[in-house]
Amino acid sequence: MALQGAEILFYPTAIGSEPQDDGLDSRDHWKRVMQGHAGANLVPLVASNRIGKEIIETEHGKSEITFYGNSFIAGPTGEIVEAANDKDEAVLVAKFDLDKIKSKRHSWGVFRDRRPDLYKVLLTLDGSNPSL
Repeated sequence: MALQGAEILFYPTAIGSEPQDDGLDSRDHWKRVMQGHAGANLVPLVASNRIGKEIIETEHGKSEITFYGNSFIAGPTGEIVEAANDKDEAVLVAKFDLDKIKSKRHSWGVFRDRRPDLYKVLLTLDGSNPSL
C-alpha cells in the first residue's frame, strides 16, 4: 500500500466473538495482523473496531456476537501508540511526522530491496505453474 502512496492505513473492522465456537478468541490475532500491516508498509495504522453485542436471527436460531473493541493506532513499525478498551466508545488521536516517516521508510530499503520478478508464482492457483 505504501508503494501506491499510502501514508496512513485505515482499517474499519467489526471483529468479535465467533458464534460457532465460544472458545475461539481471535482478538490478539487481529491486533497482531493489523500491527504487521503497519510494520510491513512502514506507515502508521488506525484500526477501529466495534464494541457491544449484536443478536441476529438465523435459520439455525439466534446468533450472538460480542465485538472486541480495542481500537488502536499503531506507529510505522507496528508499535501501539494509542488504544481503546473493549467496553467504551473512544476517540483516539496521535500525531506523526509523515515526512520523517517517509525518510525513514526510504532509508530502511524495505522496498528498494524487494524482488517483484520472483512474485509471479503468487499469481498462480497452485503456487508453482506461472502459466495457470
